[in-house]
Amino acid sequence: MVGAHVTDAWTREADRHDDRYFLTIFVNGLAAPLFLLLAGVALAMAAESRARAVGAAGSFASIHTRGWQVFGLAFLFRLQSQLLGWGPLVNLLKVDILNVMGLAMVAAAWIWRAAGSRVARVAAFAAATAAFTFLAPLVRDAAWIGWLPDPIEWYLRPAPNRTTFTLFPWAGFLMAGAIAGELLDAARSQAQERRLHAGFAAAALAGIAGGYAASWLPSIYANAQFWTSSPTFFFIRLGIVIAVIPAVWLAGLAWGPLVTLGRSSLFVYWIHVEMVYGSLALPLRRSLPWEAAVLATLGLCLLLYWLVRAKNHWMAARPVPPAFRFLTPVLK
Repeated sequence: MVGAHVTDAWTREADRHDDRYFLTIFVNGLAAPLFLLLAGVALAMAAESRARAVGAAGSFASIHTRGWQVFGLAFLFRLQSQLLGWGPLVNLLKVDILNVMGLAMVAAAWIWRAAGSRVARVAAFAAATAAFTFLAPLVRDAAWIGWLPDPIEWYLRPAPNRTTFTLFPWAGFLMAGAIAGELLDAARSQAQERRLHAGFAAAALAGIAGGYAASWLPSIYANAQFWTSSPTFFFIRLGIVIAVIPAVWLAGLAWGPLVTLGRSSLFVYWIHVEMVYGSLALPLRRSLPWEAAVLATLGLCLLLYWLVRAKNHWMAARPVPPAFRFLTPVLK
C-alpha cells in the first residue's frame, strides 16, 4: 500500500515508462485487493467468533456497526484532506477504498445474517463475489446509471477525479475474503488446516490460470476494459492475493514488525496518504528516480512502524474516550 502510493506520487516522469516501473505498479497494486480481501476475512472470522459468545444477533450488530464506522471514517478522512488543502469541496464526496470497504462490509453483514448456516454463508458470499465481478462491465455501461445523482453514480461507475474505487468489481474482493474467513474459522485441527490451505493454493492457481486463459478469448461483453472492469483480470488478482494466505501459513510468517503494521493497517493508511501526497511532500512530487522511490518506500515504512509502535504504547493504557469511539478502528 505504501509502495503503491510512493511509486505513484514520487517517481519522476523519465522513469514512468519502463518495465521496472510497471512491474512495481502491478505488484504494489495488489495492496488494494489484499486490503479488501483481508477485511472480508476478518469480518467473517469476527462474526463467527462473536456469534459463539453473544449469539448471532449480537454478532450481526457488531459487524454491521463496524461497516458503517468504516464508511463514516471515509468521509472524515476526506474532511481531513480538505482541511489540509486538497482542492474543491466536491472532493468530500470522492469515492475511495474506505467508502467501498465500508459499504461492502455492511452488505457482507446482511448476507452473514440472512444465511443461516456456514454452508449457506459460503454459498451466499460466493454468489456475491460473482455478482460484483461479472456485473461490473454491464453496470459501468448501463444507461440508467447516468440518471442517478452524481455522488451515487461515482460508487458504480468511475468518474475522472471523483472515483478511485467502485463497488463493482472491488467489493467482490471483500466478499471473497469472507469466504476464506468462514473456511478458516471452520478449521479445528492441523489436518483440517493443511487441507484448507492446500485448497486455497489450488483455488489460487485455478483463478490465475483460468483468468489468464480467458483473457485470450473473445469477450462476452460489448465493452469491458481488461485492466479495470474485466472479470478475467479480477480473478487473476484474486488468485494472487488468495495465494498469500497458504504462503504465509506454510512459511509460518509471524515476523513482529509485519504483524504490528498489519494489525494497524487502517491507522497506517490514515496517516501515510497525507505524508505521501500532502503539502509537506510537494518537493518530492514526481522528482525521484525509480531506485530512490523504492528506498523512500522502505524508509517511510520504517517511520510508519515507529509511529505505530508509539501509537500502540500510548493507547495501551488509555481507553478511547466515548466522544471518539468512532475512531476505534483507526486507533486500536
